[in-house]
Amino acid sequence: MDKILEAAKAVASARRDLVPLRPLDPEIAPRDEAEGYRIQDAVHAVLAQEVGPLVGYKIGCTSAVMQRYLDIPHPCGGGVFAKGVHSSGVNLRHGDFVRVGVECEIAVRLARDLTGSAFTADTVADAIDAYHPAIEIVDDRYADWRTIGAPTLVADDFFAAGCVLGKPVSRAAAPDLLDVVGIAFINGVEVGRGTGADVLGHPHAALAWLANHLAAGRKNLRAGQIVLTGSLVQTVWLNVGDKVLMEMSGLGSVAAEFA
Repeated sequence: MDKILEAAKAVASARRDLVPLRPLDPEIAPRDEAEGYRIQDAVHAVLAQEVGPLVGYKIGCTSAVMQRYLDIPHPCGGGVFAKGVHSSGVNLRHGDFVRVGVECEIAVRLARDLTGSAFTADTVADAIDAYHPAIEIVDDRYADWRTIGAPTLVADDFFAAGCVLGKPVSRAAAPDLLDVVGIAFINGVEVGRGTGADVLGHPHAALAWLANHLAAGRKNLRAGQIVLTGSLVQTVWLNVGDKVLMEMSGLGSVAAEFA
């Protein structure tokens, strides 16, 4: 069996069965992040029938706080699937995850395809249709993420487990994202805050990074896709019954419960 497919099946099986992923056999483990992304593509194909089509992407490690937390000094990308996208107010099962956490994010929805290369924060802006206040749902589905290695984390979509989206705000009506303050509340208690400027200097810079990353692999972002641009706060790990609220100045709020 092709080693990329064998690794993808091991990653997908652990995710499907809610079994913490342990380091892959050295014979099939990704040697670097480029190989991790090749396995990630194969994981998407293996899981497609169960989680629906790919409807967008998440970008991790875009803020200094998250780069320090994960000890990875650059952004990483992962897929977002149809069955993982929820509307604000959703009640999800805590038991459907290994160790569920949430992050406070500005999501963008694209109005048109981003084709080409050498994207910048300025050149991607015109492709944005709207912004959403968003909760990224992450899952620490690893025996020990600190030792499993960035290439394997990439192969498994870098903790991605879905998202909850608030109401869209058109690009024309949105505030300057640098000034957006995001505050994370768990059960009514503030647990973190950050600004749009914390995400690679500007969330559009994160979007440009993703567009360039995909272009390098001969792929591209498409109209209608959602992109989670990166967390404004450090990941918050949840207990059963926790109620999550993210408030973002000028963009509104988004809520979920993990019963």
